[in-house]
Amino acid sequence: MADAYGSRVLRKDMKGPDVVELQVRLAGFRGTIPDGDFGSGTELQVQKFQQDVMGMASPTRVVDRATFEAIDAFAQKYPIDFKSLRCPCGHCSGFGNGRFRDTYVPGGEGQEQFNHYEYPGIHRLLLWAVRAVYHYLPEHRFSFSSGYRCSVDNQQHGRTTTNHRGKAVDLDIALKPGESKRDDADKCNAVRGRIVELSNAQVGWAARNRKSLEPPDIAPTWVHYDVRQYERAYLADDFFCRDLAGLDRLTPITC
Repeated sequence: MADAYGSRVLRKDMKGPDVVELQVRLAGFRGTIPDGDFGSGTELQVQKFQQDVMGMASPTRVVDRATFEAIDAFAQKYPIDFKSLRCPCGHCSGFGNGRFRDTYVPGGEGQEQFNHYEYPGIHRLLLWAVRAVYHYLPEHRFSFSSGYRCSVDNQQHGRTTTNHRGKAVDLDIALKPGESKRDDADKCNAVRGRIVELSNAQVGWAARNRKSLEPPDIAPTWVHYDVRQYERAYLADDFFCRDLAGLDRLTPITC
């Protein structure tokens, strides 16, 4: 296909599924909606990646072969541990069973925070954004404290929240010897601030189509990162993945 990812040089005002894929992969570098329209927001994503990962003093804001290859290298440098993301319930596939499509908590119809649907994996845009966290904050050692939680896992633990059915992950920051819970909370607050600054995320859920972080009164000693504020078009099943191959979707770079 003429617009397969890596088959053509991408620049401002171009459109297509390859632009969607680019927007997903650069989600942690400022970030925009994955709408397939290479506008000023996507141009800023490319600029920040070229500056902060490729070390370009004068970013071109054009995605050429070298930039495509740098994005692939970025993925390889920051692998995602899918074992720690699998649902621990012991009954589902590890990423739900695809149940409860278009089923909501009564009174919450159409609101993603009340959507019971078990999405088929973790949202790719979210995991690519986590990679940017790893890149920008190498002083911390991160791990996933929570990944997928299907309806069975919720029942086992008396939960009613649905964000972790593919739309959210929780990051834990390892403490150094002698550090306290207060230190943990301070680190999490600092990390949230950096994610807001660098990745166009928000604390809370006020704005639509923005990556979101739970505020510290809800998540004092962990960093909860989610995409529940995205519109339905950006929560289509194809945006979700269950393994590293599905996240990376490596394709030949032929441009």
